[in-house]
Amino acid sequence: MPETQETIIEIKNLTVGYGDTIVLQDVSFDVRRGEIFVVLGGSGCGKSTLLKNMIGLHRPQIGQILYDGQDMVTAEGAQRRSLLRSIGVMYQSGALFGSLTLMENVRLPLEEFTDLPDPAMDLIAAMKLQLVGLKGFDHYLPSELSGGMRKRAAIARAMVLDPQILFLDEPTAGLDPIISAEMDQLILQLAESLSMTFVIVTHELPSIFAVADRVIMLDRRTKGIVASGSPAQLRDTSTDPWVRSFFRRETIPAVMRQEDRPPHE
Repeated sequence: MPETQETIIEIKNLTVGYGDTIVLQDVSFDVRRGEIFVVLGGSGCGKSTLLKNMIGLHRPQIGQILYDGQDMVTAEGAQRRSLLRSIGVMYQSGALFGSLTLMENVRLPLEEFTDLPDPAMDLIAAMKLQLVGLKGFDHYLPSELSGGMRKRAAIARAMVLDPQILFLDEPTAGLDPIISAEMDQLILQLAESLSMTFVIVTHELPSIFAVADRVIMLDRRTKGIVASGSPAQLRDTSTDPWVRSFFRRETIPAVMRQEDRPPHE
């Protein structure tokens, strides 16, 4: 848990969706500077939609997304570019360009957003690859690496502009338990050594308990947050059967599963 209680992200009365379909409605929460904050929930609860709105890919229907008091929703021009530079994103698939080497992939944000000379960009990219345990793999193509290594490379690219906040979309999805544990350890090391704030979207229970300071659990029935707190708090004290079933791996009563079915089923 970070020593500071200072807020770095504020989500205020957020309503998001696609056209007439509301996915999340009137959602509010905050993220503290330096913490590892996890967003979790079942399929269709709005995790990915929330992430896309927070990183500026989608515009919410209502509400504010504040980074150090500046609203991403209304920001334009230089202010918006500055806000986008303050965040880094690792997508679930890694989203590396297959025809580029790891060095070239990690350099891309530097080429786009800075006027640094080539040797400086190479040095920074190499340093970021070393931070994620990929020293010596600069000239490898993504196809020559394992899934876990591709995700590490994607984290290096997300960090190359030294953002204050790093968003990770399902960082351990599809990895075996040993590689997943190594990824969890990397996240903890980066959070401590770089004093970065992490916002992680995941449903992987071992990873949640390994890294999360606080979590929010989204619920598609209510289109909002059904629980928030530390993983241990939600496991040990929640009276909500859905929350309890997730954190304790308990069976959900059949009558509740029936009630939770979408109307078309």
